[in-house]
Amino acid sequence: MESEFAALQTVVDKIIEFFVNYSFQVLGAVIVLVAGVILGNWAAKIIGRLCEKSKLDVTLTKFLASIGKILIVIFAVIIALGKFGITITPFIAAIGAVAFGATYAIQGPLSNYGAGLSIILGRPFVVGDTISVAGVAGVVDSVRMASTTLINEDGVRITIPNKHIVGEILHNSGEYRIVESSVGISYGDDPEKAIKVIASTLNSLNEIAKKPFPQIGIENFGDSSVDIGYRYWVPTKKYFRTMHMTNLAVYKAIKGANITIPFPQRDVLLKKDG
Repeated sequence: MESEFAALQTVVDKIIEFFVNYSFQVLGAVIVLVAGVILGNWAAKIIGRLCEKSKLDVTLTKFLASIGKILIVIFAVIIALGKFGITITPFIAAIGAVAFGATYAIQGPLSNYGAGLSIILGRPFVVGDTISVAGVAGVVDSVRMASTTLINEDGVRITIPNKHIVGEILHNSGEYRIVESSVGISYGDDPEKAIKVIASTLNSLNEIAKKPFPQIGIENFGDSSVDIGYRYWVPTKKYFRTMHMTNLAVYKAIKGANITIPFPQRDVLLKKDG
């Protein structure tokens, strides 16, 4: 019992001795760390405002603000360690050795981060753009170091690892997506009249972008009809809704102009033996 009490007394004495000798260093280190975090947050806000005034995109703004905050916090940690007489040189060497050994085990995540940095700095697309890559398409919702998130018209969030974006063929149509459709008219009707009717219909719909202008013309000469093709641009998040509405409007306009929309016809000849 006496030995256990003596051991406990020794531990208490060591703790008291530590706080007596290093209390000011601990307090100073805590103050430095808190100040570093506060200063880092303040610097991130300042950088964000400057980037917004310079009209940089959201992704690059967040990246620069985060870098500024991290650098200040790291500097504060270095100063806090210095309060205890600790140098960071051994830590840097140890981190380097660990990183070198772990490189092969985390090649996938590292490649995603490298690709993310390339996207943020190269800016092949920004938040709000419509892109098609790796077999999927949607509006860019966010760009992070490891992945990019798209949202399609159905509200589905699509997360793509950045390594599957960089180096691939990427289609970027800005805020809009093109719609391609056609309607057939009878060979006995005037195609120029049909083109004017379709053009007037497309121009009357507010959901369709005015620039680029819709493109309308004869697309094909079918067996039973002259096919009038038309192409127009709509906001990506309203793609299907606008396409369906436009097709109905074109159908009503063609019918209202007394232009015939033919259906496939086939002549059948019956031969009677004998």
